[in-house]
Amino acid sequence: MRSRLTALLIIVTFCGGVRQSEARTAEREITVAAAANLMQVLQDISADFEKQTRIHAVLSFGSTAVLTSQIENSAPFDVFLAADAEHVEKLASEHLLVAASAAVYATGVLALWIPAGTKVKLNAVRELAQANVHVIAVANPKLAPYGTATVETLQHAGIWDRVKDRIVYAENISMSKQYGISGNADAVFTAYSLVFRDKGKVISVPESMHAPIVQKLGVLASSQHKEAAQSFAEFVLYGPGRATLARYGYKVQ
Repeated sequence: MRSRLTALLIIVTFCGGVRQSEARTAEREITVAAAANLMQVLQDISADFEKQTRIHAVLSFGSTAVLTSQIENSAPFDVFLAADAEHVEKLASEHLLVAASAAVYATGVLALWIPAGTKVKLNAVRELAQANVHVIAVANPKLAPYGTATVETLQHAGIWDRVKDRIVYAENISMSKQYGISGNADAVFTAYSLVFRDKGKVISVPESMHAPIVQKLGVLASSQHKEAAQSFAEFVLYGPGRATLARYGYKVQ
């Protein structure tokens, strides 16, 4: 009887320890909503952050407008990294962010990518108007700031009216890249950070051709892990995350 009681106590203690361990793990985890242009760089940043703090960041990517809508509808995110400043400022005005947490973390770089294997040869944006360019992949400007910058670029180059019927719109900047990978686009406008290591030709679009892609972040007021969320934001703004952003081609202050 005594041995059975001892065994039962061991099992109860073990189960309690597991529950406590799971609780501690949950306390060391945050969910980060991030614009699709950050899909690669944020993998590195979050891995470095976890090594330094033992806080795991669950990453959720999408277009800035869609993520903003999800936050307005109570999505359980802790931190939001947008591809522009406008949507973060909108959330701040709606009191959905921690006061004074909104901050610029980088300025993005738009790129024109000619995937490897395509027969199209381009050296500048204006050459997209040539007859052998049939499909141009672009992030939807209604959802993605990089898409807005693309439209401005084509207008600045004076070729918008000649190429607008060749454009296929993707929901976000990462999905526009997929059109090129699959061979369904001759040219792709995407974030430099997503293609600078890829095969093919990458042309950085001069910022003079579009409004600056100023990107802001903020900590959500609804976060249940504000301290950890703020630590992640500071890691990006002032810590090793800055150098990683720069390594991926972002401009950091």
